[in-house]
Amino acid sequence: MDPARQLPRDAHSGVDADTPAIEPRLASNATPARDSKTENLNGAAAPVPVTPTGEGASGRPPAAPSAPAKSPPKAKARSAPTASPKGPQRRGPYAALDLGTNNCRLLVASPTRDGFRVVDAFSRIVRLGEGVAGAGALSDAAMDRTVEALKICARKIARRGVSRGRYIATEACRSAANGEAFLERVKRETGIDLEIISTEEEARLAAAGCRDLIDPGVDGAIVFDIGGGSTEMSFLEREGDGERARFRLASWLSAPYGVVTLSERWGGAEVSRETYDRMVDAMADELRSLKPPDAFANLFADGRGHLLGTSGTVTSLAGVHLRLPRYRRDAVDGLWLTADDARNVGERLRAMGLDERAAEPCIGPDRADLVVCGCAIFEAILRLWPATRIRVADRGLREGMLAGLMEEDRRAAAKRKRAAARSKRRAAARRRKRGKATSQSDS
Repeated sequence: MDPARQLPRDAHSGVDADTPAIEPRLASNATPARDSKTENLNGAAAPVPVTPTGEGASGRPPAAPSAPAKSPPKAKARSAPTASPKGPQRRGPYAALDLGTNNCRLLVASPTRDGFRVVDAFSRIVRLGEGVAGAGALSDAAMDRTVEALKICARKIARRGVSRGRYIATEACRSAANGEAFLERVKRETGIDLEIISTEEEARLAAAGCRDLIDPGVDGAIVFDIGGGSTEMSFLEREGDGERARFRLASWLSAPYGVVTLSERWGGAEVSRETYDRMVDAMADELRSLKPPDAFANLFADGRGHLLGTSGTVTSLAGVHLRLPRYRRDAVDGLWLTADDARNVGERLRAMGLDERAAEPCIGPDRADLVVCGCAIFEAILRLWPATRIRVADRGLREGMLAGLMEEDRRAAAKRKRAAARSKRRAAARRRKRGKATSQSDS
């Protein structure tokens, strides 16, 4: 890929690098969920701290970078529970940035009483992990593309006056020998202090970001996130019934294969049926080797669970299934697909040539060589957990991070309020005590 070529538009969001993008407000019933210390995604326990890479634990803006753009604020390294209906104290917008193997995505949002409202967004395919599986390191061209996209993110963060943010990097930077060196370059040139999160944290955030889309009537659900360099799966069990039902994170796994790594191994432009079946077999074997919990195989065999997909593969399949002339988040997020629907669309895409897939408005030229590999991963998941229903989520890591930052601020504000109330009560008690002492002395 030519590093000097113009960076592409994202076929999903239609967001261009230099054009501010406004995403629709999240509905109150679609507010991202909390991730708790007890691994209960609905619980009220304190969030799990994550050790940051480098500085930035304070959540304050970083020192000015050498680049002329203004410095964005630093990330506070915490996990992501949801905001309370009352919301945190009023302050500037929050930002969440997810730098993956394939995409660079940013959301800027302001808290509301029922969650948060997105005020700015950015999404660009950068293919940071291109060639990492073979070379073991990020290429110069991929790093240059990514830094240019991150400079745009930094300008958006500064222009919106972000008060707090969290900025994460995933599999490409985790696995590349020069991942840490690249993050140092990013901080130097953009001011953004990225933290590399673990596969476990990635699985937790994905589940937290879309937990509200789980059908409360099922006994369990599997949230899967097919990324560019890895696939994360979160296994959630229901506790309680009715309005008291909540879903506990029982287990998770991370497979070191995503759409980019599979396409580099098997090819993604023209995929024969034989090659496709071999991809599915290889991915299914990989998932089995990670020893997923046996209880979920029985649960899905009995029809007591469903899949929930949060990834470009699943949202692309949904858009193609709906025959959308242009990708629309409001039509895709929360959509139910049957397994037959998903398989039929996947086979249609596999049988197409590269140009035909590129012409699909919900795929585009920059996903055309990757989406079939994503379909193969999806098919491997369906083979192991034969769900009849799959729910589509156009949300995930960024929404989980935003909700977590807002929840932390809300809890901090509540703690300060309780401390102030205790101080006030103690002062009143001291005044009463002094009053009694004065009365006794006068008498």
